Amino acid sequence: MNFLAQNIKYLRRKKKWTQQQLADELEVKRALIGSYEEGRATPKIPVLQRLAALSESTIDRLLDTPLEAERALSKAMPRILPIVVDQDNEELIPIVPAKASAGYLSGFADPEYVGALPRFYMPIPELSRTATYRVFQVRGDSMLPVTPESYLFCEYVSDINDLREGQPYVLITREEGLVYKRVYFKTGDQLLLKSDNPAYEPYSLDMEQVLELWKARGVLSFELPKPENIEAAHISSVLNEVKEEIKRLRKS
Repeated sequence: MNFLAQNIKYLRRKKKWTQQQLADELEVKRALIGSYEEGRATPKIPVLQRLAALSESTIDRLLDTPLEAERALSKAMPRILPIVVDQDNEELIPIVPAKASAGYLSGFADPEYVGALPRFYMPIPELSRTATYRVFQVRGDSMLPVTPESYLFCEYVSDINDLREGQPYVLITREEGLVYKRVYFKTGDQLLLKSDNPAYEPYSLDMEQVLELWKARGVLSFELPKPENIEAAHISSVLNEVKEEIKRLRKS
């Protein structure tokens, strides 16, 4: 999705400028600003470069990321994350069982609480030593073929610039607690959360509800798939790949 028009309008309002004032800064006619903000025209490269400089951003971010949403989510998420290390100063991975998820909502920022969680060290190449991880046990069937009671290996997302639309994330939210969904930007102050199980409808979540954001990297399940589930999972995977390819073609 292209967020350029939305971002230009947001930047102008953030600076409390009129369309004429922004036009003067960009060295274009005022009428072009209205066209940019309504999506009827696209700025040329030199204008995009000036916009990127004004926003202290990059052209890619102006196109692909809603800056207002980025600001809202950055304000909501904590800046300091408690971690646990062993005697050799190797970072350990805390496990949040499903039965402890309610307690995690109140203790996620407490080093003592995090330190008391079950934890382990997993020296495999897929898990970088420079990142911080948690393992969350999930309930429900909204993200099938990930089955209920599965354990999700998740990497902490400290910078909203690293959020990638359509990828699965665990969100720690003020009202719902632990939520596992695919995440999309919706409006300036909302995310759109989607389940892989079509029986569940997508819904919106206010940015201010998000306390922590974790990118799902892998899954551990003790429920082995049945033959019919394997075929269903394969079909679902193929359909998702087709959808992603259509999105890429539309963007190009």
